[in-house]
Amino acid sequence: MKPPLPPTMSAPLRGTPKKVLKPGLILAVTGVLALLCCGGAVSAVIFGDLANSQSNLSNALGCGGPNVISVNGEFDRVGPYGPDQVRNAAIIVKTGQEMKVPPRGWVIAVATAMQESTLTNHGHLGPRNDHDSLGLFQQRPSQGWGTPEQIMDPSYSATKFYEKLLKVDGWEILPLTVAAQRVQISAYPNAYAKHEPLATQIVNSLTDGAARAVLVDGQLRCAGFGEISASGWTAPVGAEVVSAFRTAQRPSHHGVDLGAGRNTPILASASGVVIVSRCDVGNCDRDGSPSTPGCGWFVEILHAGQVITRYCHMNSKPKVNVGDRVAAGDIIGVVGTTGNSSGPHLHFEVHLDGDRSSRGAVDPVVFMALRGAPLGKAAV
Repeated sequence: MKPPLPPTMSAPLRGTPKKVLKPGLILAVTGVLALLCCGGAVSAVIFGDLANSQSNLSNALGCGGPNVISVNGEFDRVGPYGPDQVRNAAIIVKTGQEMKVPPRGWVIAVATAMQESTLTNHGHLGPRNDHDSLGLFQQRPSQGWGTPEQIMDPSYSATKFYEKLLKVDGWEILPLTVAAQRVQISAYPNAYAKHEPLATQIVNSLTDGAARAVLVDGQLRCAGFGEISASGWTAPVGAEVVSAFRTAQRPSHHGVDLGAGRNTPILASASGVVIVSRCDVGNCDRDGSPSTPGCGWFVEILHAGQVITRYCHMNSKPKVNVGDRVAAGDIIGVVGTTGNSSGPHLHFEVHLDGDRSSRGAVDPVVFMALRGAPLGKAAV
């Protein structure tokens, strides 16, 4: 069964005890969460000092705790999912914790169950049933997943999902939809990706931010540069923010400048599809200048949830073409200074709602910190 998923909405967070935020951060983070869920015109909001404190934001939000979560008690609604559905997500996460599966696996598993069953433990649905599919992952007894009684046990079905996921070579760095499809062998192989943002939110809400973490030597810690957080995001370069988003001096600066040196590899920040790869000035075979218009050589990638990332001023023709599917951490080009640029750096933008214009732009520092991929020196 694969019913459509309602649009993502913000929701209260619930899980292990949270770190205490300073009052200013509480207000700012509330605004950030509302912005990231709504986008559009509100993306013009500027978050002041918070935009220049990405490491403080990352630390305040948390990167998971050491304890296995409880599946008892009451659960809050998260977006379109009610308490019973969130409890099922908690069972999936708890099973992953007990099996020592890294948190990236929890996000993949929750997103898969969102697509297969809307996090509802379905029994046989009569004529609406997909063959003999049952449970949270719509596993089929006839395909060797277990007996109907076993599959209807959420812990059992989650265990079987994880067992197969762990046998997929390189599953932790594969795009979510690819990893999920290797397990599920679905008739809709690209359907899982759209659930990744909300699955990330649910995992974070249940675990004090484990989707912003990586698992190292059995311990969760915040992801650093060169590491892909459980949310599936990573910083494009490890460099200081040398010019921030929409400052008083540069109100039309719709991204951030990261001061990486010429020919530094630029990484795709998350898996997605390349939608732009070109030069937007007359000649990108030479360095640009402050009087040159445009990005020079640049790339745009469309990610799950209609998020677009833009990478400007590349030194040479990008290493990817329109239509290419990339994974987080793939090299897409190298840092340069083509286009409207006074020296080598990466100009990096994030846009919501599939809106490539300035209306869709949000502060990349805040967006990336929320996903466990902080920009700036803290990421190095």
